[in-house]
Amino acid sequence: MTVVSTKEFTRNQDKYFDMALADHVIIQREDHLFIVQNYIPNDEPDEIFEPDDDFYKSITMDEFLLNAKEDLRGIFRKGKR
Repeated sequence: MTVVSTKEFTRNQDKYFDMALADHVIIQREDHLFIVQNYIPNDEPDEIFEPDDDFYKSITMDEFLLNAKEDLRGIFRKGKR
């Protein structure tokens, strides 16, 4: 694992991207850390997943918004009392 500053990473991007092929490269910016990892070669086809049971049990965005609006109205009604 290699830790570098954002300036160092910017100056030598090729070097650190090559390093990320074999190990984690961590970029430190103030109090934040960013990890460069998970190289994905371009020659692999995109993997397509079929919907599972959870997908078919889910609600639509319209159903979610309708229920959320009702919940918010209830919260505001309780607050007015």
